[in-house]
Amino acid sequence: MKQTLFTGVAVLALSTGFAAADQLTVFGPWLGPDQESVEAVLKVFADKTGHDVRYVGSDSFEQQIVVDLEAGSAANIAAFPQPGLAADMAARGFLTPLGQETADWVAENYAAGPSWVDLGTYAGPDGTKAFYGFPFKNDVKSLVWYVPENFEDAGYEVPKTMEELKALTEQIVADGGTPWCIGLGSGAATGWPATDWVEDLLLRTQPPEVYDAWVKNEIPFDDPRIVAAIDEFGWFAKNDAFVAGGAGAVASTDFRDSPKGLFSSPPQCYMHRQASFIPAFFPEGTKVGEDVDFFYFPAYADKDLGTPVLGAGTTWTITNDSPVAHEFIDFLKTPEAHETWMARKGFLTPFKGVDTSKFSDPTLKKMNDILLNATTFRFDGSDLMPGAVGAGSFWTGMVDYVGGKSADEVAKEVQASWDAIK
Repeated sequence: MKQTLFTGVAVLALSTGFAAADQLTVFGPWLGPDQESVEAVLKVFADKTGHDVRYVGSDSFEQQIVVDLEAGSAANIAAFPQPGLAADMAARGFLTPLGQETADWVAENYAAGPSWVDLGTYAGPDGTKAFYGFPFKNDVKSLVWYVPENFEDAGYEVPKTMEELKALTEQIVADGGTPWCIGLGSGAATGWPATDWVEDLLLRTQPPEVYDAWVKNEIPFDDPRIVAAIDEFGWFAKNDAFVAGGAGAVASTDFRDSPKGLFSSPPQCYMHRQASFIPAFFPEGTKVGEDVDFFYFPAYADKDLGTPVLGAGTTWTITNDSPVAHEFIDFLKTPEAHETWMARKGFLTPFKGVDTSKFSDPTLKKMNDILLNATTFRFDGSDLMPGAVGAGSFWTGMVDYVGGKSADEVAKEVQASWDAIK
């Protein structure tokens, strides 16, 4: 193994001693510990095949991949954190289809398989749709965090349905407590945590086809079904009795600080809905699974929409075609590719063929079980929308909503911003 420098970015050449090895270059968003993990996966492939495998990581992936593709100097494989950007590159003819056989494999071997096929299916330059994006390394957002000791002391049980979650919310208030900590503050990105709430609730109140049409603006943002999902969030966030600090504190509380109320004594709140990364902001020394735990943000029992999961992750594509690139995509279909990263940190997979005992962390295994039990998976909707909307008017609109505007008024304003960029 040797480190070299390539166009200003550290590259790991995984030498295997094969004189006639083909070279595979992989470009992704990971640096630091995640880079070490992806390199461990690539080393398995290199050792198995004798190929020379090189990884380049960048914290400016979204900008650099476009530059590389336009210059004709892209890596063989690129791992996109945003499928919308991958779809744009496919439409411009920069990606190579992975083939129907691979699409069928994902449909059959991933939990909620058709959802993952849809996520990686894009229109090419001639408008023909094909499967371009292999999902590998995913995250779960549909989680509610709580302190088991607080639940036990109060006699509360983990809710299994949305009806039970709402009943628990009301019960906590009746008992003199505050059910939720919610914070939307995030500097220039203030508002984004509310978009996750709305996306999760839309998947629990409408079929996934409505979600898909919404993120593409095939149905308008102010469609009554979308407005109703925003108001579902308001049921939790706009009730002074339901939120630590009252509804007025929701927009001004930083999302990184908002879960701290779980750990105060007496607790300032009993529940916090946030993605799998939030333990990084828990008090130092907090042990997930002991001091704090999580449960699946539940679906409605009476709506028959299965168990939808909202999440994110990376989509792996061929950006510089070669036989070894297709060989690598086939490698990603093996349990070993997944289990190598599972044995480290920061990896979840919907692949039903893995041995989940290989997870290094029981917390990750429990999160992965939620992914494996999903009947529908959908990617973070705001990330699929144009940046001016998904990372702009949707964020600010949700701040306006918790500040007092109606869901219908906010939705109309977001739609107007979308119309303005068409």
